[in-house]
Amino acid sequence: MDNTSTPDNDIIQNDADNTDTTRNPEEPQSDSAPKEPQSDSAPEDDEYTEDEEDAEDYRSEIDEDRPHVTLITDGDRTFHIVGTAHVSEKSRLEVKKLIEDLHPDTVCVELCQERYDSFYDTERWKKLNIFDVIKKGKVLYLLANLAISAYQRKMGATLGVKPGAELIGAAEVAKLNNAEVVLIDRNINITLKRVWGNLGFWTKCQLVAAIVASLFDGEEKSKDETSKEIENLKNDMNLSSMMEEFAKEMPQVHLPLIDERDRYLVSKMRECEGKNVVAVVGAGHVPGMKRYYREEIDRTELEKLPKPGILWPCIKWGFPLIVIGGIAYGFYSRGFDTLQEMLIAWIIPNSVLCFLAAIIALAHPLTILAAIIVSPLTSTTPIIGAGLVLGLLEAWLRKPSVADCEDLPNVHGWKGFYKNSFTHILIVYVLTTLGSSAGAWVSIGWIVKILGLDG
Repeated sequence: MDNTSTPDNDIIQNDADNTDTTRNPEEPQSDSAPKEPQSDSAPEDDEYTEDEEDAEDYRSEIDEDRPHVTLITDGDRTFHIVGTAHVSEKSRLEVKKLIEDLHPDTVCVELCQERYDSFYDTERWKKLNIFDVIKKGKVLYLLANLAISAYQRKMGATLGVKPGAELIGAAEVAKLNNAEVVLIDRNINITLKRVWGNLGFWTKCQLVAAIVASLFDGEEKSKDETSKEIENLKNDMNLSSMMEEFAKEMPQVHLPLIDERDRYLVSKMRECEGKNVVAVVGAGHVPGMKRYYREEIDRTELEKLPKPGILWPCIKWGFPLIVIGGIAYGFYSRGFDTLQEMLIAWIIPNSVLCFLAAIIALAHPLTILAAIIVSPLTSTTPIIGAGLVLGLLEAWLRKPSVADCEDLPNVHGWKGFYKNSFTHILIVYVLTTLGSSAGAWVSIGWIVKILGLDG
């Protein structure tokens, strides 16, 4: 599936920043692959052990005029890998100038078809259906997307650059220079599912909390401070230490989000047509692409969706069975009085905590009242949750408009989430789910105490 060869080291060419603007073409011919970037990088010279005959075909060297471009020469083919930051005007101008100077045969871009289309699909938010989002269990997925988008927009607004402008700009300048455009990233949905599937329960909780917290981070920095921090990431040592730290702190995230995509990107890049190729990727991917350049890569393996684990279905079905079994055992062994006591122990915590969660979510009054009845019932079944029922009820009562959907990209901060009907419904879903879950666990403890099983 790929060209393999043998280098001794890599060419790092550099691009001076320069001026000019991006243009807007039609949609390109593109190869699908998925997702997102990182920052800019000046890659290091990796050490390779190669046979001498292979080394003749593969060459790498440093061109000090272009510190953010890694140049790989493989036989009669040359790959210029540009490490960028996705909210950097400097990166956008560097990419534009490089393509205009080199007139490459092919320009590879770190986008998948879905992400590429999203830059041009101005109607996509209008197409969102809140009922589908809730019923298909995509609430957390959508909230995470909104949080990340809001953070990128915040950065872009500070710097005056649209996130990913250098990627779209690369595709547009390529077409203006008659170069073929190839999208080389793995599909974004596959990447996110592989990331999620690779995480344990508590790591998932930490990741969701971190994403949501970043959305409400009130710290503001000046344009100069932010720009300086982003440009510093292009420095080899800064980038390497950051990526190493990330790999140590969250190895389950680093593998599918960075390492697998490094392999996917370089495999698609090697496979593209043309002898003179420019590849535009986030700087964090450049060292890995160099490292994997000569390895055989099976993209089919990297595109497989993770198999669902067995732990969650066991908890999901086992929890209500234990509750119902405990209540039945109490009634059988101790009579009606104990049954009555256990039902109270089950209903009160479930109802009260879900009711309070609905109030905190500023739900519709009918949704708040419904929480009292819904939570004790749904906690005894693995098929349907309180958040699902109350979220759908809230959606029916609020009826978010097309304008609410269109405004989703601009939602930011707590006030914004509560003000927009669409995101307000998502808040009701999440908080009532948490309230009902907390109530169920409190109820379990109470019932255990009634049965005298607490030691």
